[in-house]
Amino acid sequence: MGEEEQQVGWAFETLAIHAGQEPDAGTGAVVPPISLATTFAQREVGVHQGYEYSRSGNPTRTAMEEQIAALEAARHGLAFASGLAAEDNVIRLLEQGRRILLGNDAYGGTFRLIAKVWSPMGYPWTAVDLGDLDAVVAGWPEDTGMVWLETPTNPLLTCFDIEAIAEIAHERGALVVVDNTFATPYLQQPVTLGADIVVHSATKYLGGHSDVVGGFLAVDDDTIADRLRFTQNAAGAVPSPFDCYLVMRGAKTLGVRMDRHSENARAIVDLLIEHPAVDRVLYPQLPDHPGHAAAARQMRDYGGMVSFTVAGGEEAARRIAASTELFTLAESLGAVESLIEHPGAMTHASAAGSPLEVPDNLIRLSVGIEHASDLVADLAQALERA
Repeated sequence: MGEEEQQVGWAFETLAIHAGQEPDAGTGAVVPPISLATTFAQREVGVHQGYEYSRSGNPTRTAMEEQIAALEAARHGLAFASGLAAEDNVIRLLEQGRRILLGNDAYGGTFRLIAKVWSPMGYPWTAVDLGDLDAVVAGWPEDTGMVWLETPTNPLLTCFDIEAIAEIAHERGALVVVDNTFATPYLQQPVTLGADIVVHSATKYLGGHSDVVGGFLAVDDDTIADRLRFTQNAAGAVPSPFDCYLVMRGAKTLGVRMDRHSENARAIVDLLIEHPAVDRVLYPQLPDHPGHAAAARQMRDYGGMVSFTVAGGEEAARRIAASTELFTLAESLGAVESLIEHPGAMTHASAAGSPLEVPDNLIRLSVGIEHASDLVADLAQALERA
């Protein structure tokens, strides 16, 4: 029985541990070895065992690509040196002059790449509210080639209806790219909802331990995958074998980690919604949250990211962010330890003055897997500094 046949019917947690993880044929090692070879012997000119040069393909990278693709319910997976390297590879699919419709809340690095690197080279972009589908249809630019969305978004955690957006875009000949970093494939599988390409910063929840930088693309269409694989090799922004190993190791516990992240996030939300220092809590499970209905329909749970605005304004937000003990003041997210940041001055500083500018009284939390009572107590004492 082949590997694909074996995987039929496997639950997510089983796939995470076994997809792409066959015991080593030479030694029987149950963990795929880290293959550091940069080149591979050929039996004859042009006749090899599937690998020629490690930029083009590496056994450790293959194992990781098969694992994460299986988790995303996609047939193809491509690994990159960072999330932005993966995103850059996606934009290379577009012909010059084709427009990107970007959701009006997105990671600052994505905005910077699209608006400040690719746009000056002849790739226009427009920020749109993807939650207002009637307005999207009414204002659809004829030169649109790609719709790019995060759901939940970074950092406002707005959720969009992937299936509906995909239908609108495909009717008009545009590709749909979904950044699934916040949700992870455990909570949401965009390919099954019509997305053409799924993007991850593997640095975040996939790796899960703040010890590796990586990016990933999941694709179901053979033609798109072939084009992406060509530029993956041609541009060469690929991860090291050790980085691939770290992502594989982290992804094996993704399901159990996401359950705890989500559980702890709810405990934090319960604190925030009752606290007088907090102006507004942003979390997809809340009934009044933008896109709650879409999240409830397409997500298994609501994740470990929580944002909130502070009633006392920017200075109060900065004091809170600097006053926690368990929540580490740092950029990034999605790891076992809890992090706190001020997006306007940190991860989203590049979006200042743009349609994607974030409120200056906003705090973003990446809720880790520590004990919930300790995290609640830490944040409660910090809120007293507001």
